[in-house]
Formats: sequence, C-alpha cells, structure tokens
Amino acid sequence: MRIVPIITAVLVAVLLFGIVIERDRLFAIVRDLSPREEAVEEAVSEETVEAIAPEAAEDDLPEGVVRVMATRSVAQEIETQVRLRGETEAAREVSVLSETSGKVISEPLRKGAFVQEDQLMCALDPGTSEASLAEAEARLAEAIARRPEIEARIPEAQARLVEAEARLQEANINARAAMRLSEGGFASQTRVANTEASVQSAQAAIVSAEAGVKAAEAGLDGLTATVETAQAAVARAETEIERLEIRAPFAGLLETDTAELGTLLQPGALCATIIQLDPIKVVGFVPEAEVNRVEVGARAGARLSNQDDVMARVTFLSRSADPTTRTFRVELTVPNPELSLRDGQTAEILIEAQGVMAHILPASVLTLNDEGTLGVRTIDAESQALFMPVTVLRDAPKGIYVSGLPDQVDVITVGQEFVTDGVAVAPSFEEVIQ
Repeated sequence: MRIVPIITAVLVAVLLFGIVIERDRLFAIVRDLSPREEAVEEAVSEETVEAIAPEAAEDDLPEGVVRVMATRSVAQEIETQVRLRGETEAAREVSVLSETSGKVISEPLRKGAFVQEDQLMCALDPGTSEASLAEAEARLAEAIARRPEIEARIPEAQARLVEAEARLQEANINARAAMRLSEGGFASQTRVANTEASVQSAQAAIVSAEAGVKAAEAGLDGLTATVETAQAAVARAETEIERLEIRAPFAGLLETDTAELGTLLQPGALCATIIQLDPIKVVGFVPEAEVNRVEVGARAGARLSNQDDVMARVTFLSRSADPTTRTFRVELTVPNPELSLRDGQTAEILIEAQGVMAHILPASVLTLNDEGTLGVRTIDAESQALFMPVTVLRDAPKGIYVSGLPDQVDVITVGQEFVTDGVAVAPSFEEVIQ
C-alpha cells in the first residue's frame, strides 16, 4: 500500500476544512502574520482622505445650488434642406387600347422592348372595312355628280319667275285698257272679265314660279347635305381602317407583351402598356408645415435605394393637398438617357431651402419636459435653469443643428437631467469651437 497518496489526501482534506469551515479564523491568522500590508492600507486610506478633502471643500455650494457643465452657443446661418421620402415615377404611362373590333394579325412584341413613336404594335384584320370605304366613296361621287343638274334648276326656275312677272304686267295693262274702253262704251263686259282672269292667272304663275325657285334651292341644299353625309361616311370608314393599326403614342418601353397573334380584340381591349422613362420623375409629398419652404425651380437631389445619387430641380409643387394625408405632391424631373433609373424605386429627396439661424449642439443636451416637448436646459440671466423647446434641423459631424433659441444662449451640457425650471445652478463653461 502506497503511503504518499494517503498523506496527500489527508493534507487536501485539512486544507479544504480550513478554507470552508474555519475560514474566518484562517484569515485572522494570515492578517496577524502580515502587519506591513495593514500599515500600507492605512497609509493609502489617509492619502485618499487628504486628496478627497480639498475637492469636498471645493464643491461646498449653497443649499439648493446645483453644479452643472454648460457651453455658450452663438447662432449661425446655415443652409437648410427639406428632407422627404418618395419614389421614382415614369414620366408617362399609357395603356394602349383598341378602338375597334378585329382579329390580331401581327406578331407580338415582348415586354421590355423599346418602341419608337408611331411604331406599329398591333395590326387587326380589316374584314369589310375596305368595302365600306369603297361604298362610301361611291355615294360621295354620285352626290357630287348630281350637283350640276341641281344647280341648273335654279336659273331655270328664276327665268320662269321673270316670265310670270312679265305676263302679270301685260295682263294688268290689258285689264286697265279694257276697263277704260268699257267706260266709254267701246268694250264689252266680257272682255273686261277676260282681262281680269288673265291678271289672276299671271299672279298664280308668279306664285308657281317662286315655288319652283324655292324647290330648286331646296334641292341644292339637299344635295349639299347628301354630299356632306357621304363625306362623313368616307371619313368614318377611313378612321375605322386607321384604327386597325394600333401604334405607339410615344417612344418608350413595353411593360406588357402586345396582344397575341389571333386574339380577337373588342373596343377597349388592351393591346399593350407603354411607359416613358426619359426623363423620369422623382415624386415626394411635403408636409403642410414645410410646404412654404419649397419653391418651383429650387435645386434638389435624390438618393435612390441602390445608393445612386441624382441632381435635379423642382418642376412641380401641388396647390392642392391630399385629402387623406394633408401633404402636397412635389416632383423632380431627372434626365435618364441610359434608362438606368426604374419606375417605382424608393428615393430620399433633399430640396434646398432658404437659410436659417441655428445652433450646433451635442445631441446629448436634448431633453424632454413634463409635457414631452423636445428641448434643452439653458441658464438665464439669474443663473437659474430654464427649459427652451427646440426644433432639430439636421445632423452634422460636430453634433446637431437646432433652431428656436436666442442668438446667444448658455446651454447646460452635463447635469440637465438633475435640474428643473427655476433651480439655481453653478455652471462651469466648457470651450466649444463652432
């Protein structure tokens, strides 16, 4: 049997017993054996007390006065920007629809293809459209051919009217002569009656001749109406033929395939959707509180979701607010010759606005009052804490720009959370270079 492992086990057991069970007595024995360390600790304690005592005396302030750190800030004019969230939008987007019925006889163009203005997208089977045009043209030619005949009837009717008027004048002369002869006993009553009948007959002939003139003129008017009707029929037939070819209204990209070969299109059916991306619009919505800071023509920039930056100018600012959000639509027009910008990309918009006076302060000075208003604690002329609300304009490498403060103000930078309005403070100013 080996004796060494047994001795080792006994020593370990004794050591564990001393550490666990008799720990206090063991530490007392160790302290008794180390008097020098205790003296060192006492010396260190005395030095610490001596070092702290002057600070305690220095911080001895009147009751109710709080020591804080502060900075004296002077306002400076900065260029401000209106920051918006928006998206890109195609300059134009049109769903090209069919205006007539017919079967598609052209090969389809696939989505993504670029089409030029007036390029054919869908061609429809003409059917009987050409026959209808030929019929309308024939009716127009027939109506035009009848014009000389109708126009010739008017002078003829006018001549008959002149002849009837001459006969009436002759009958009146004969009637007056017969009446005079009858009064002298040289003509019979029968002759007088005959001359009066001739006058009435001549008057009736004039009425008939006038009716003939009016009929001839009405015939010409009717012919003119017939010609115009025939011309309208021709124009209608030509328009129907033109509608058989559906063409691109402007140059752009196809967002959908054009109608498939053999598809029967009815009026209102979709041929294709086309969008124009050059130029492209960047659209945002300005809150009504900032709408007066935005002007048409102002410089602006946008950062897209893919980190591309574009520069532009404001080309449109709505005069009517959105009834739901109470915001105003603003548009930037951006050249896009390479078509690198897509419709619907998220964008962060910055619009240049008129400069304002602002203070640059550390973000840590911001605090809230009891009403939840964002602001800073300042020091008034009587060395008392005073809360002042501020508006954060934008971030900067040295801090944040805020407005709403006097041109020169003392702002508490450390300790603002431990004071309220009217509390006396003892500020220590730190040098801040703005």
